[in-house]
Amino acid sequence: MGADMSNNNNTNRLAFTKDFFSSPALSLTLAGIFRRGEVAEKGDVEMEEVDDGSGGARRDDTAAEVSSENSGPVRSRSDDDCFDGGGAHDENEDGVDHGCHVKRRKKYHRHTTEQIREMEALFKESPHPDEKQRQQLSKRLGLSPRQVKFWFQNRRTQIKAIQERHENTLLKAEMEKLREEIKGMREICRKKVGCPNCGTADAGEDHVAFTTTEQLRIKNAKLKAEVEKLRAALGKYPQAAASPSYSPGNEQETRKRSCLDFYTGIFGVEKSRMMEKVDEAVEELKTMATAGDPLWVRSVESGRQILNYDEYLKTFHFNNNNNNNNSNTHSLKTHIEASRETALVFMDPSRLVQSFMDENQWKEMFPFMISKAATVDVICNGEAANLNNGAVQLMFAEVQMLTPLVPTREMYFIRHCKQLDAEQWAIVDVSIENIEDNNNIDASLVKYRKRPSGCIIKDESNGHCKVTMVEHLECEKNKVHNLYRNIVNNGTAFGARHWMATLQLQCERLAFFMATNIPMKDSAGVATLAGRKSTLNLAQRMSSSFSQAIAASSYQTWTKVVGKTGEDIRVCSRKNLSDPGEPIGVILCAVSSLWLPLSPHLLFDFFRDESRRNQWDAMFGGDKVKSIANLAKGQDRGNSVTIQTIGSKESNNIWILQDSSTNSSESMVVYSGVDISSMQSVMSGCDSGSVAILPSGFSILPDGADSRPPLLITRRKDDKASDNHGGVLLTAAVQILTDTSPSAKPTMESIEYVKSIICCTLKNIRTSMCCEDDWY
Repeated sequence: MGADMSNNNNTNRLAFTKDFFSSPALSLTLAGIFRRGEVAEKGDVEMEEVDDGSGGARRDDTAAEVSSENSGPVRSRSDDDCFDGGGAHDENEDGVDHGCHVKRRKKYHRHTTEQIREMEALFKESPHPDEKQRQQLSKRLGLSPRQVKFWFQNRRTQIKAIQERHENTLLKAEMEKLREEIKGMREICRKKVGCPNCGTADAGEDHVAFTTTEQLRIKNAKLKAEVEKLRAALGKYPQAAASPSYSPGNEQETRKRSCLDFYTGIFGVEKSRMMEKVDEAVEELKTMATAGDPLWVRSVESGRQILNYDEYLKTFHFNNNNNNNNSNTHSLKTHIEASRETALVFMDPSRLVQSFMDENQWKEMFPFMISKAATVDVICNGEAANLNNGAVQLMFAEVQMLTPLVPTREMYFIRHCKQLDAEQWAIVDVSIENIEDNNNIDASLVKYRKRPSGCIIKDESNGHCKVTMVEHLECEKNKVHNLYRNIVNNGTAFGARHWMATLQLQCERLAFFMATNIPMKDSAGVATLAGRKSTLNLAQRMSSSFSQAIAASSYQTWTKVVGKTGEDIRVCSRKNLSDPGEPIGVILCAVSSLWLPLSPHLLFDFFRDESRRNQWDAMFGGDKVKSIANLAKGQDRGNSVTIQTIGSKESNNIWILQDSSTNSSESMVVYSGVDISSMQSVMSGCDSGSVAILPSGFSILPDGADSRPPLLITRRKDDKASDNHGGVLLTAAVQILTDTSPSAKPTMESIEYVKSIICCTLKNIRTSMCCEDDWY
């Protein structure tokens, strides 16, 4: 390693280093990170022989990214066993080398607490400092550049060690899941009724379809039974019927007592224990939001923060004793998802707090992620001067992804709002204890339990606030489609980063909606401020309707069909009886999800490019379009609303309204044909609530792969997505009105028609993007 060593010395040195690091006794882990509190008093031990770039110590740079399953204590050889990276020769006092087989005495380099703090700070900003940075740091700390260099190498190796451990944990969980699936399939095969003629097992597709239909009917019956049980429970606890949430004249204390009694009767939780629960949850959320190493470890590759679950159990031993015992009992049936994200949000803190405490505003803030939200009851009102401070309410939510291939997540939880100081608020969610043992609630609705989660909101003045969001869930293991298994299992699908990106996008949209000084280039084609707001409202309603239509929510029942070229398509129908926002009649929706070896930004720009619309749009005949209005709704140019004309024929009586949204986690392009006269009235400022729209469009998600450069197709030199993503998960949806009579039923002709549209659209996309043979 040293530049001043002879060739022979280099050879012996490399041989010795290789043998040393190939020894199974040396396991590079995060023992130093997990025991940071103990080591800080004594000083850290420097390991100078580790080089993460070559030799026997090399590890795979593409360590799998994980978000939750951080379990098991990390075992490693003591840091004091590591030795200095000097030469392997022993020299006497006169400096003469007397042999190349004599080992030097080990040297130990202990860093002071201040030195460690300085290097940690630089590591968070730049895990790979250049030569200039190392020189500056070494002068400032009184260390040699070589010591600084090897400290950073050791730190990177430690981070990779915990990532490999997480990867092993995920693989073990995946193996366990596959074993359970195989066991279940064998049990089904064993129980199948044999054919009465030949005695062989019947493995036809009709049996599978029948089973799926029966499961949906059973689920529907369970939901109806739950409603009846809740109604019966309300009769048993009449004081709940007089709850001040419906009788405003009652006193606050009466409200608190009656709601608590109702809560206790329905869910079997003592009143005092429930209030203790929310207080403990607030303290845990504060620690989870502010703690660093060793509780949270930042991934070098992706920058995501990973929860050290062993350290979590130690930190919250007293608060989570019962939960830990329960988790150990059900360890084979559940897994933990934990993530944290911090960002600056353009919204006043008080208004943001109100958005979280009102279920309608909360749903509007996350329209693509929340399909249902309800406040079951207000358990405790806030203070008289500040209605949100101290408020406790029981809530229900159904969280979704924009595809029917991923099941929704339904959960009950308590939401508590507390003002920590003049500038900080805490919104904490925590699930109900022992709800799975209660007969009043359907067990299918408690597969997901919130451990103390939520956000800390800090006022940053000038209409901005700093939000730290923590998502911590205990989930039952269930089957996920192969396309989405990676992003669901590693926590990116429902993690804090996705929630935070959506929150930033919506807050930015609201800011642009309320702004009165938008530049003309960002508000072209609409002359008045009222027209701009009306158009943006219509576009937002269109995208929200689209997200409700294509997900796996219990609103829809999906039927699987297969396209002519093998596409996996889901179809469902619904009837609109009186909603003026959609066409009256029978509406048919077809959705298909697939993987493509493309950069997310490249595919998003392809859909937004009006000059290339005829290359993929099979619904409007493939005619060329021209934009007549373009309204920005965010700082990113991709967040915009456009109005386009179709072709040059005067006989066309519709325009296309298109809403494009993009953030770091997800992108959407939603469009719908709108009657020209209706669209012109909206652009002039008239109310858009009665304009009927039936949206179609696309959802674009990164596939969660760390890197897969050889498969990527990119045509922009500055497109950095190819370095971080292996491809995209594209969900395409088409909606059509099959009959104007609500009493009608979908016909086979209408199903074949909507199938042909979506198949043709997907084929056009693959052909235009030159990836006909790479999709699945």
